[in-house]
Amino acid sequence: MFKKYPIIKWSLISLLALVAIVVGFGYWFIQLLPQKEAIINYEETQPADLAYLRSSVAEDRGKILMVVTSTAEMGPEKKSTGYELTELARPYYVFQANGFAVDIASPKGGEPPMVKDNDDMGPYDYAFLNDDQAKKKLRQSLPIDDVLPEDYEAVFFVGGKGAMFDFPENSSIQALVANRYENNKVIGAVCHGPAALVNVTLSDGSLLVAGKSVSSFTNEEELFLIPDALEIFPFLLEDQLSAQGGLVKKGDLYLQQVSVDGRLVTGQNPWSTWLTAESMIRQMGYSPIDRTISDQENAVTLLQLYEKEGRAVAKDTLKNWLTEKDTSVDRFLLAQHCLVAGMQGKLGKMKDMLSLLRLAKNLSKQP
Repeated sequence: MFKKYPIIKWSLISLLALVAIVVGFGYWFIQLLPQKEAIINYEETQPADLAYLRSSVAEDRGKILMVVTSTAEMGPEKKSTGYELTELARPYYVFQANGFAVDIASPKGGEPPMVKDNDDMGPYDYAFLNDDQAKKKLRQSLPIDDVLPEDYEAVFFVGGKGAMFDFPENSSIQALVANRYENNKVIGAVCHGPAALVNVTLSDGSLLVAGKSVSSFTNEEELFLIPDALEIFPFLLEDQLSAQGGLVKKGDLYLQQVSVDGRLVTGQNPWSTWLTAESMIRQMGYSPIDRTISDQENAVTLLQLYEKEGRAVAKDTLKNWLTEKDTSVDRFLLAQHCLVAGMQGKLGKMKDMLSLLRLAKNLSKQP
């Protein structure tokens, strides 16, 4: 048959060669990631295990309110959604360590729906899940209608796609934000959390975000993950903030970006969560206490350095970190950005990411 139809023969040979290349690359790529036996299991982490919390400020600096979504489903297909655990747990402990008590509220009250991304979970996130006091506050979240604004020194809106549905039109949220902002308190939000800000009108009739620097999950980030986002969400958050006069500040795709405009502090995505919370502490007039920077944050810093300074500078920095400063980097996050670059067709960038990932593997103490 192959003699009669040589094109079939060469097509099969080409297909088999392609399969072999893909399988070989996949096997090699996986070897660059931390091996299973080297991955630390944080599932049993307790709040008492976190050195950061053991050095907490003893001073009582008042209370901060964290607000999460009550929306559990979205879109015509009723896809599950909710608040992002990492965007709640990490700021929760930042606020607590810096002397603030924390309350949790939601539009409906009671236990809100959680989204837990196992790939991003770290010790603080598991500690939160094992924290009896935090879990009780979450199960019994305050209905936003019952919140007394004057009780809080700041308000923080947690991200999660569900926020796009029950934050923007909630009159109690709008009144809370306007009240606290006009009483010289700090308002913070991260990722989809800034959906709480888009319809807030101040007492002079102006929109809160008008003329202010703000950040949120960007159109590019949204549409990359959910191509039909315009059919699912009531709006794209970046567009809505811009339409209401917000000066949207965008960082690199899936990397840290925080905008601070007076008492308004907003972060672009989950990777901006730590800095958003600590920036709020600064805007309240305090210096955040020292915290050990996570492997994931180091990876974000390295990727931002690559975007600004190029591969050579990023590689030199990585070598210095791993050989002289004993600074570790999350190789999973480097791998994710490598794959994102490939999916975008940015093969040069994908090659650079592979180079950084390979260097991190070769110099890392972790197999």
